[in-house]
Amino acid sequence: MTRCSWAQNELAVRYHDEEWGVPVHDDRTLFEFLVLEGAQAGLSWNTILMKREHYRKVFDHFDARKVARYNAGKVKQLLADPGIVRNRLKIAAAIRNAAAVLEVQREIGSLDAFLWKFTDGKPIVNHRRSLREVPSRTPEADAMSKELLKRGFKFVGSTICYAFMQAVGMVNDHTIDCFRYREVQRMSRRPR
Repeated sequence: MTRCSWAQNELAVRYHDEEWGVPVHDDRTLFEFLVLEGAQAGLSWNTILMKREHYRKVFDHFDARKVARYNAGKVKQLLADPGIVRNRLKIAAAIRNAAAVLEVQREIGSLDAFLWKFTDGKPIVNHRRSLREVPSRTPEADAMSKELLKRGFKFVGSTICYAFMQAVGMVNDHTIDCFRYREVQRMSRRPR
């Protein structure tokens, strides 16, 4: 079975085969990926995958209402937790981003509606032959980053936004020889 070459270990293979590139329209899951992609900045995605379950536990399963209310005591607790990336700026960004998610939901109705507008509500299907063809950013990711930053989100640069778009299925960047390429493409056509 051929799969994207970045899936090199059991955890990455499971993530690749079950999640990566599958369109996500659940606000909680979208918020989770925003936090995790920001936490990943400067690190490997495998590091984040290994810590993901613990992130879910200590970040209240990415309930934005709860995360937005985290206080200095909770931040101190998170900074002492070896099960997550203990970076003060990344933790502060997760809390700020939770508040920004709530603002988006109040204004627009859902984080889903806000984020998917950057791809006109449907996945962009690319036709990459190898990972070398995959850019680190695109005009859509640039636009998303600019708008998120304008709304007060943190750790949402263009590269992070593009990785986020790949993860949540806004972009299908499975290589064309990967068995998931066509599967994800079919999922993208299903009505919501």
